[in-house]
Amino acid sequence: MADKILSKIHVKVWRQNNPKAKGKFETYTIENISQGNSFLEMMDILNDQLIREGKDPVAFDHDCREGICGMCSLYINGHAHGPDSQVTTCQLHMRKFSEGQTITVEPWRVGAFPVIKDVMVDRTAFEKIQQAGGFVSVNTGGVPDGNTIPISQIDAEEAMDAAACIGCGACAATCKNSSAMLFLAAKVSQFAKLPQGQVEAKTRAKSMYAKMDELGFGACSNTGACELACPKSISIAHIARLNREYLKAKMAD
Repeated sequence: MADKILSKIHVKVWRQNNPKAKGKFETYTIENISQGNSFLEMMDILNDQLIREGKDPVAFDHDCREGICGMCSLYINGHAHGPDSQVTTCQLHMRKFSEGQTITVEPWRVGAFPVIKDVMVDRTAFEKIQQAGGFVSVNTGGVPDGNTIPISQIDAEEAMDAAACIGCGACAATCKNSSAMLFLAAKVSQFAKLPQGQVEAKTRAKSMYAKMDELGFGACSNTGACELACPKSISIAHIARLNREYLKAKMAD
């Protein structure tokens, strides 16, 4: 079955020249968009139209367009990554929208993610949290054989599930408190279940938690909105593990 052509849609997008400028919504009309187009392809078509009209194209972030890097993060019609589940913005397709619909496109509304331009935000704060302890600083020499360290299948799968987090920021953007707890929990949990991560477990939990607070993220709201918005379905059960790791570290002081 051929994809339907949307003869006309309206895109209401946030425009902001720089972090200090006052932003506003502007609405554009696009004609003849295939529902088989991805959302970012639609944005490309919009920008081509704006350039031909002598207008400034909409600045938005993207890279892999395969749902791996998380850079394409947009707030679309009130949903992080748009009105679909378990996908990033680049995996969202125009078949989720209908003829004549107005599509509202916004940047992440998180204080720790300042707007760079239009719908691009600076997510360096997540990188700083990761740098505070989301690593294993041991000299492993050459690449070890994967089977030389006995790890149960359950633990390995839980660690891999946590490591699936791509750091897109949907969790913080959806949380009413702009909390980064799900991201932090995933990065701590991926090491907490593995023997390689035990050496620095105490310092990791405390330093990453402290960095999160320092950067201005809010407290966990306990509503579970972060899990629903996560394109990789990271479970809030990892937040419980983070809290246990943090309390163990504090008790050991």
